[in-house]
Amino acid sequence: MSNAYAGAEAEAQALRAPAARVRREGAAASVPVAIENVSKTFTRPDGDAVPVLAGIDLTVAAGEVLCVLGASGCGKSTLLRIVAGLERADAGRVVVGSAVVEAAGLDRGFVFQDHRLVPWMSVQQNVELALHRHPEAERRRIAEEKLALVGLSAFRDAWPGQLSGGMAQRVAIARTLAQRPRVLLMDEPFGALDAITRMQLQDEFLSLQASEGITTILVTHDIEEAVYLGDRIVVLSARPGRVRHIARVDLTRPRNRADPAFGQQRIALYEQFFAHSQDAATLA
Repeated sequence: MSNAYAGAEAEAQALRAPAARVRREGAAASVPVAIENVSKTFTRPDGDAVPVLAGIDLTVAAGEVLCVLGASGCGKSTLLRIVAGLERADAGRVVVGSAVVEAAGLDRGFVFQDHRLVPWMSVQQNVELALHRHPEAERRRIAEEKLALVGLSAFRDAWPGQLSGGMAQRVAIARTLAQRPRVLLMDEPFGALDAITRMQLQDEFLSLQASEGITTILVTHDIEEAVYLGDRIVVLSARPGRVRHIARVDLTRPRNRADPAFGQQRIALYEQFFAHSQDAATLA
């Protein structure tokens, strides 16, 4: 089985998972998220234990964009998958609203690093994957609404292979939004794109997030992206990932990358990030 096929099948299964959904007029209902003392260890084939996360305590306010920043291998994606219910923590728990996360569900939308569109389905059919419990007419209406939201109405009958990388990722975002999640989880969603497309999609994401009001956790290793998108930024230490620093971004929106205040925040975070990286290297 090819990686593309396996990824598409896994995404389709996740979208079919049952979940209670909460709606409000014009937007998905925002809810707070609590990550309480979460730890995770993986076991290698040779039996050695690899601690990945250690005692993560975080809260995310309703409607907030929380960026999780850290070097490769620090457990960022694992943390996101635990919040999504795709991984189980060894200790601790995640609470979304008032419900403890036990498994994957449509109340938590996940945007992966790659788009994971099903290649043999049209753009519209891919978006409708999140809506299999709805009547056909309702599926069509919601899919068309979300494609319009990401500016892809004209491409609803196209195949994924006919899209650019940025367009395909916009379809993936539209599909996630179609399920009206209460929490949006994004795992380096713009990391594979060229610089210009990445900046365009960052702006589109902020517009969508403002209109939908969804509580968002976005994982990135890009410091500038974190400052541009986040209300708060969490810096994780090297493996095992621990919360080493939390920065509030007190910059008005829309943010200007050329603004001296933006640059100062980016430099301060850069210094904080590399101070922790150097500390970890010394301890190793």
